[in-house]
Amino acid sequence: MFEPSAKPIGLDLAQTAKIIRRALDDAMIAGGGSLPVWSVLISVKSQQFGHQRQLAESVGIQGATLTHHLNAMEADGLLTRRRDPANRRKHLVELTPSGETLFLRLRETAIAFDRQLRAGIGQDELELARSMFARLRANVSGENAETRESAEAGL
Repeated sequence: MFEPSAKPIGLDLAQTAKIIRRALDDAMIAGGGSLPVWSVLISVKSQQFGHQRQLAESVGIQGATLTHHLNAMEADGLLTRRRDPANRRKHLVELTPSGETLFLRLRETAIAFDRQLRAGIGQDELELARSMFARLRANVSGENAETRESAEAGL
């Protein structure tokens, strides 16, 4: 139950996410990249999102913002873009050898950051946190407990 004097969970979560995001970006900068660069590199490396539109969606940014990042990364020799022969309106994005090298370096940075973030937290606590995050996402997307229960009951 919500107590008027209690800090709202949404505010607490937003502030925590902001602090962690800033710390992760700082770690990525120290590793020679940035959080947006890492997000693009890992999405391209996974090869799930070869087209720019899909890539923007996977990174969670608008197409124009992605284009800005891709232009800079292409100018830095980290990736290439070329027209899709099957659909000339789409661009395929691929890592260059320099992009692969930066990906590997930032992957190590991400692993070290994750270790730091998990310090003192047991596996059971992590699973509970993941479950809670999923529930919070469902709640804000309109999938509250009553909606889930009705769906499970076939109503």
